[in-house]
Parts: sequence; structure tokens; C-alpha cells
Amino acid sequence: MGILDWFRRTKVPQVTVQEAYKRLCSDENVIIVDVRQPGETRSGIAPGAVLIPLSEFGKRLHELPVDQPVLTICQSSHRSPFAARKLANAGYEVTNVSGGMAAWYHAGLPVEKPSRGKQ
Repeated sequence: MGILDWFRRTKVPQVTVQEAYKRLCSDENVIIVDVRQPGETRSGIAPGAVLIPLSEFGKRLHELPVDQPVLTICQSSHRSPFAARKLANAGYEVTNVSGGMAAWYHAGLPVEKPSRGKQ
């Protein structure tokens, strides 16, 4: 099975940035994982986001509790679906944030500066 077959076979739900923000505000168990590289996060991250660059995702997957729902986000939804599928295949309840941080910024949703500990 090739990468495209795997990608097509694993369906991951999508939400808008507005829906993602509502979930973050209403459910304290939801984790949002930002898979951008540290240099891409200077303009801000979603509140409370955990930064795990896609390039490190396989090695750091264990950092995420499997019993909590996860939202994945990147800059424009090109990388986060790969992370979301990896999480889904590992048994996580996962949803991808459509449009990524570009849509988040455009919607005027709140952001925070990443702390050194989060990078």
C-alpha cells in the first residue's frame, strides 16, 4: 500500500477554525497540536497549543494522552492532515482544523506567543 492509499483510507473529521476555537473554550480536555516548525510560530499559536513539528511527530506521539480528543493544525492544512491520520491510526480521537493558522489569523481569533517550553 502506497502513501496515497493510506492517506485516502484514513478519514479524519474536519472543523472550521471557529468550531475549533469553540471546542477549545468549552472542553478543557481538548488538546490542540500545532505541527508547524518553531520558526513558523512567531506570529502566534492557538491558545494552549502543544507544539510538535511534523518532522518530530513520530518520535513525540507518546507525549499526547490517548484518552483526550485532539485537534491538529498547521499553517494552511497541508501538513496537519498527515499528523491527524497518524493519530487516528494510533487510536486517538482526532479532528483536523481546516484552513490552519492562516484561517485562524484571518478570522481574528485569539493567539498567544509560544513559550520556550512549548517549542
